[in-house]
Amino acid sequence: MAPADVRRSGPRTDRTAVTTESVLDAALTLFAERGYHGTAVSQVAAALGVRTPSLYNHMSSKQELLETLVGRTLDDVHAEFDEAVAGLDTPADQLRAAVRVYARRHATHRREALVVNRDTTSLPEPALSRMRQRRRDHETAVRAVISRGIEDGSFSVGNAGLASFAILEMSVSIARWFREDGPRTAEQVADEYAEFALRVVRFRP
Repeated sequence: MAPADVRRSGPRTDRTAVTTESVLDAALTLFAERGYHGTAVSQVAAALGVRTPSLYNHMSSKQELLETLVGRTLDDVHAEFDEAVAGLDTPADQLRAAVRVYARRHATHRREALVVNRDTTSLPEPALSRMRQRRRDHETAVRAVISRGIEDGSFSVGNAGLASFAILEMSVSIARWFREDGPRTAEQVADEYAEFALRVVRFRP
């Protein structure tokens, strides 16, 4: 059974209210709950209170829904990284800011995080390669920040690649355990993970 705070409940959507965005939102919830392969298009239609054929006014296939959801999420990850590090001069400040927004995203956008990290591999080629490259691009950007810190002596970690992998993976795990009614807010978790990241790279002020 899916975590309670991944589910969305409420009245069935009137046929006239169905839009491409509402189809994507319903698919996102079901993919997060059941997995991509565990979700049928008919279940997306049922969640919206419409007949299955009417969904094809808003989509061409279930695969298109997944590709759109993954692509949008990765675009947002890149945009948040760029905005977070813009105007910051030191690798420590950049890493702290980059990890804060990435960790917060995994607390506040759990459905997207669960789907991207579990179901991206369900995409066929060439979509799969495109999405994998987008994820590598983000990791490369984080690794570059760490490498600059190693070069200027503010980070003493020995391997920038391993450090970036460890930092991103620990942030990804937030989506699996975070609860809105838990003891820490998303902001508090994000702040703590940002400080954890500086410990991983052995930051020396």
